[in-house]
Amino acid sequence: MAAKKCRWIFFLQVLLCGSSFCLPTPKIPDFDVDGGRDRDIFDINEEAGLNLVEGDIVLHGKQTRNSIIGDEYKWPRTIPYYMEDDLEINAKGVILKAFEQYRLKSCIDFKPWSGEENYISIFKGNGCFSSVGNRRVGKQRLSIGTNCDRIATIEHEFLHALGFWHEQSRSDRDDYVHIMWDRILDGREHNFNTYNDTTSSSLGVPYDYGSMMHYSKNAFRNGSEPTIVTKIPAFSDVIGQRMEFSDSDLLKLHRFYNCTQGSTFLDSCDFERENICGMVQGHEDKADWVRVISAAGGPDMDYTNNGKCVGSGYFMHFNTGAANTGDKAILESRIVYPKRGFQCLQFFYYNSAGPSDTLKIHVREFDETNPNGTLRFITTIDGPPQELWQLHHVSLDVKTKFRVVFEGTKVGSGSAAGGLSLDDINLSETSCPEFIWRVKNFSHLMENTPTNESIFSPPFTSKEGYTFQMQLYPNGVEGYPNELSAYSHLVARDGDTGQTWPSPWKQMTMMLMDQHPHIQKRMSNQRSVTTDPTMKVTDSDLFFWDDPRKVGVEVTDTDGSKYFRGPGAGTAVYLTHLRARSRDFIKGGDAIFLLTMEDVSHLTESQPLPPTTSKPDTTSPSTTAATIDPSVCNNVECQNGGVCVIDAGRPACRCVVGKDWWYYGENCQHRGSTQDKTTLALASSLSVLAAMSIITAVSVVCMKKKYKKRIKDSSLVMGNVSNVRL
Repeated sequence: MAAKKCRWIFFLQVLLCGSSFCLPTPKIPDFDVDGGRDRDIFDINEEAGLNLVEGDIVLHGKQTRNSIIGDEYKWPRTIPYYMEDDLEINAKGVILKAFEQYRLKSCIDFKPWSGEENYISIFKGNGCFSSVGNRRVGKQRLSIGTNCDRIATIEHEFLHALGFWHEQSRSDRDDYVHIMWDRILDGREHNFNTYNDTTSSSLGVPYDYGSMMHYSKNAFRNGSEPTIVTKIPAFSDVIGQRMEFSDSDLLKLHRFYNCTQGSTFLDSCDFERENICGMVQGHEDKADWVRVISAAGGPDMDYTNNGKCVGSGYFMHFNTGAANTGDKAILESRIVYPKRGFQCLQFFYYNSAGPSDTLKIHVREFDETNPNGTLRFITTIDGPPQELWQLHHVSLDVKTKFRVVFEGTKVGSGSAAGGLSLDDINLSETSCPEFIWRVKNFSHLMENTPTNESIFSPPFTSKEGYTFQMQLYPNGVEGYPNELSAYSHLVARDGDTGQTWPSPWKQMTMMLMDQHPHIQKRMSNQRSVTTDPTMKVTDSDLFFWDDPRKVGVEVTDTDGSKYFRGPGAGTAVYLTHLRARSRDFIKGGDAIFLLTMEDVSHLTESQPLPPTTSKPDTTSPSTTAATIDPSVCNNVECQNGGVCVIDAGRPACRCVVGKDWWYYGENCQHRGSTQDKTTLALASSLSVLAAMSIITAVSVVCMKKKYKKRIKDSSLVMGNVSNVRL
């Protein structure tokens, strides 16, 4: 009877719904990757029970805090790295983003370890820590543990590895801050020591409150009062920023490694100087781009200074209102020399022209065949006129030296005031962000939005076909007022096909853009979350990143369309209001978020171990295909980082070798070093010396006996001779 009743209930549900998706779905709580806590590097390490030098520094051997970081401790400008398997996938993705920032803002580059003697091995330890400088120990470990996967935390630890101590440990520290010794945790006072000025860490750069290498005001405190009080009160809440490199961080890095410019930086221009950054006007066009402070029809001011500086604030303007139909104005950048073969062009664009007037982007490419350059069309900047500066990104794929060409065209008829304007152009060999979410009147939102009330970005679809959106709490979630809280959600809409559920390893990055005109000086704030297809909802068998139609809720968009939004992952402590009001995060009242979704499934694979010797040439006539079977290495275990290779058709271990140490044995199971060799040689020498001493002693005894015998025999002979004479 009960079974029959259940069948009737099921039949009724099918009639009413027709699909299981229309059944009510419970709301799954959002996941906070920080556990609702804003923990600094040193908080993470303290909770892990680590008592490291200055909170996150590992010393080697007889090294002291006052060790001079000289040329012998520098890394090459291209640093070999190895990412160990225990790293979280999200951390791996953020590490690669940190490397991109180093490339953009300095001459430091990173490459996968390919057998170099010294390299940085990144692993998931109990916290976030590193050694200082290149210790020349072969495998030098750097830990990015749980909750260490913030880009600034990773950049911080790599600055240690590159040779830098903390800012507040400088010899002149006490001229700028007060250390409140009675407020420091017992046993942690040594973290506030200073080192003498014979070290290279300051490099002639003034004390920097804004350094990402500075402690926060509450570092190692034993109560609620700060341990560091800045002598200039305005900097009290500035110290301890973990957003990005400060200008002084980069200046010290450049001086120490003799950098002249960023590895992937190509050009930047805000048009404040009359030379307009070496840009040139087209020779065959009938109009010009003109450097102005304001333009009839708009804009009234540039984007760089936003009207803050009287007598400055320039941009380039093509007055289409005064041009004839068909007239073009062409502006070309200076010649730049690419290395990577892909670039991102970023610029701000104000369109007060006619609705049919256009801005086209080209590149002029130079090579031996075309020394005067060949023009290649890239894209047209679409969109109707708007009364605001709009941010645009254009992806390029140039492999030879080139110029970027901005071509404005008067298409429509009429003489209404207005035109096309350009400002804050940046060109770099980086990947462009996929999506832009501009939040207007952001200052007003922060001040007037109740806590626990959120806004959502439009849904954005990545090139892999997954749709996501950002949720932002302008005044934080409950319990976190005066914070920005941010979460990423997967989205499913009618007609979506081709996705795999649960979503496998998609990294969503939410960046609040610092709108500084120069890309190398930006200190943007970003957080990333990655979809783990094995992650389950707490106390449930549901997969957290499953199809939103299954684990999400149905929502209605502003245009009346409906879609499903899955649970979100992010942080309640994305950024404080105080820091959000600093820098150029808010410009003209607006904030700009740059959003991306990238496939990081390749990071689930182990980074290949390099062979330490050359592999045998499988194309050699003496080696046939029949003798080369890679599977023969499957049952061979090479220890201590050794690599199995096929030598003459048979497996053989190639062992890791350092500058003064090596592994040996059939499976690389034994370790040798110069010290061991010296000891062995000394022992052998002593053994030989002892043996020779014994032989010498025996020889002396024998000789003495032989000599005595000869004396005795001689005496007898002489006695006989004497007797004869007598």
